[in-house]
Amino acid sequence: MDRREFLKRSALLSAALATSDIAQASDILQPYSGHPEGKNQDAAEEALPHEEAGKGLLASAPMLQNYAETSIGIAFAVSDLANGYVIYGRRPDLSDGTRVMCGGFRTTELSDRVVQVRLTGLKPSTAYYYRIGADRIRYKGGYDIKVTGNEEDPHIYRFTTAGSNSRAHFCVINDTHAKWEVIDRTMEKIALLAPSCVVWNGDASNVEETIEAQTRIFFTPEIARRDYAAQTPYLFCPGNHDLRGMANRHLERVWMYRQPDERPSRDWDLGRNFALRMGEVAMIGLDTGEDKLDTNPKFAGTFNSQAYREAQTTWLRDVLRRPDIAKAPYLVAFCHIPLFDPDPKRNPGDVAPADTAPQYDTDYAMWQRTCAHLWGPLLEKAHCQLVITAHQHSYRYDAPTATRPWAQIVGGGPNLKLSRQGEFPTVIEGEVQGGRFQVTVHNLLSGQVQQVMTFDRRRKK
Repeated sequence: MDRREFLKRSALLSAALATSDIAQASDILQPYSGHPEGKNQDAAEEALPHEEAGKGLLASAPMLQNYAETSIGIAFAVSDLANGYVIYGRRPDLSDGTRVMCGGFRTTELSDRVVQVRLTGLKPSTAYYYRIGADRIRYKGGYDIKVTGNEEDPHIYRFTTAGSNSRAHFCVINDTHAKWEVIDRTMEKIALLAPSCVVWNGDASNVEETIEAQTRIFFTPEIARRDYAAQTPYLFCPGNHDLRGMANRHLERVWMYRQPDERPSRDWDLGRNFALRMGEVAMIGLDTGEDKLDTNPKFAGTFNSQAYREAQTTWLRDVLRRPDIAKAPYLVAFCHIPLFDPDPKRNPGDVAPADTAPQYDTDYAMWQRTCAHLWGPLLEKAHCQLVITAHQHSYRYDAPTATRPWAQIVGGGPNLKLSRQGEFPTVIEGEVQGGRFQVTVHNLLSGQVQQVMTFDRRRKK
């Protein structure tokens, strides 16, 4: 189905659910159980039965999250209440290993779903080895807590931090929407390309109401490579669908924020933004938010995207001045919703109050004029060469112009049956070779290279 029909069916299902007998949440850690949008969204949205005691405690391979120069996140699923940890070190046998517990300084983060460990104080452009493990916990009260078992993954994994001496090689995926066949092809291509990191550029999910559905998407997808992110770090730029649903409103339970001490207090709530060096490339991650206005009655005033975009503008202005970012030969920005569209019928996302106007062919933003006005001048001043976006489910390349000096790539969609031009899934690969930055777009439907572009170094500031 096309994107409009996809969202139309979502709205109908959501309306039906509103009148169904759904168990309500008792607190924020126990979201209500329901069936998010799309009967044909495979099994991602179905509530999963909780694992029985006695089964394996480690329910997934680890996932490397929030790739950075001096820190990284490691998360994994568990089948029972657990106190998880990571042992990491510089030696392949972990004979120099240090154990880091999940959670923060005061208490560990007991969880019966997902364990999250954030490693900090790492060295840039440095290889580390690690293993995950967890203690099974029996909790009967604040004074009755016991360890009833322990499990460690026998595998020792490896990752390399970002930094100016790291290999400048990344891949971008987008709009996978829990489509297992597409995700399987995507991860096979990424394994073949072996990049330093992957940017998941939004709409990994649909409308997720349960943490079980989120866990299925990120930790136990129905694909051959269940350890797809155990040694390849990921970055995440949320899409509008990654904000929808009771569970997605708290996506940080499965895809962690960076810790507060990793960013200024002003930016603590901007846990999805990133600015890092990977070799000769500076990478900037932005979050375009919901594709409907905050004033649209469809969401009853439950989104605050405008203030969020403005806060990111202040953050962006500052990080573009950082010496490591400013001195990088190449600057690439990533966000889900495009910042430009050549078609005048495409809704620019600022049609108040409810996103509808007769001159536009959708009642949601196909591109983000507000973000373009907020972020575009800063990216232009910084001589950004490329913005990689998604959202439209159709691949497109927009060459630079005199009024928009940065190029834009729009990634393809999640369908494996071509019904319109550009609809095929893509893996966008960026790599510095011989001092030139080359971007290759891989068409996952045809198995061929769709387009290759090269970019010159930034002009010196």
